[in-house]
Amino acid sequence: MCRNIRTLYNFDPPASETEIRAAALQYVRKISGFNKPSQANEEAFARAVDAVAHASFHLLSDLQTNAPAKNRDVEAAKARARAAQRFAA
Repeated sequence: MCRNIRTLYNFDPPASETEIRAAALQYVRKISGFNKPSQANEEAFARAVDAVAHASFHLLSDLQTNAPAKNRDVEAAKARARAAQRFAA
């Protein structure tokens, strides 16, 4: 589950609200142990996702760096190369 959480900071273009919410959902799934909560837990689950997304948005907004922004395509190509080397037969 948690492998889908990616670094969202210092990219050009910046992380979208959708990406932040997807990471929050993965985080809440991981710590709760639920891929999809029961009806009894659905409201608490949704509140937790909202709270984590909100906190993540503010964190990403407040962070500062002098490093140049990373390019998503270049970083994705690096990740594919690492995976190919790691899982080569």
